[in-house]
Amino acid sequence: MKKNLHSSVPLIALVTRYIMRSGGKRLRPLLMVLATRLLDYQGNYQYALSIVFEYLHAATLLHDDVVDNAELRRGRPSANTLWGNAAVVLVGDFLLATSFLLTVMSGNLEILQVLSETTTSMAEGEVLQLINSDNLEISEEDYIEVITRKTAILISAACQIGAILAEADEEQEEALRRFGLNLGIAFQLRDDFLDYAGSEEEFGKPVGKDLQEGKITLPLIHA
Repeated sequence: MKKNLHSSVPLIALVTRYIMRSGGKRLRPLLMVLATRLLDYQGNYQYALSIVFEYLHAATLLHDDVVDNAELRRGRPSANTLWGNAAVVLVGDFLLATSFLLTVMSGNLEILQVLSETTTSMAEGEVLQLINSDNLEISEEDYIEVITRKTAILISAACQIGAILAEADEEQEEALRRFGLNLGIAFQLRDDFLDYAGSEEEFGKPVGKDLQEGKITLPLIHA
């Protein structure tokens, strides 16, 4: 994972090393690899391509922490508290660019299209969340759209791109895409619940932050 993040700029190397060593489940790359195994993929590019999803996820975490003025991430000081917002935004951009470079190296335009559409939707999801800050009238439907765009769609893309790499048929690809989407929604629902009912040790960051930041999530919608 580290060899693809080489940069002659010391600050980029420092911040990327910090974020990549901060733990995490590596769920997205794992799902992509599992999708290829499920479909009996015989190639050898699944591991290199799966890293794309961890880089994209890391980039969104860096950008999220700037937007949220977060001080902790996975139980450690957030990167923006150590290096400042400007540096962290730019390193997040570096991770995004590296993700697309690795995707282009796959030589598969369908994979590149899915990833491009995914990152566009993720950006839209972040903006939707921003404009709905403190909106106590937000509906469950609108909330689901936000979490689908900002969280679930990347998990969905990991599964779908695994299917594309394995040259699955349309039915298999769609099944894996929908599986990833539903898993991603469930993942974010759990995360939002833990912000109210979890502990800082379990959560890796202070609980109650969503409410403090004006994020109206499902527990509050149904309160």
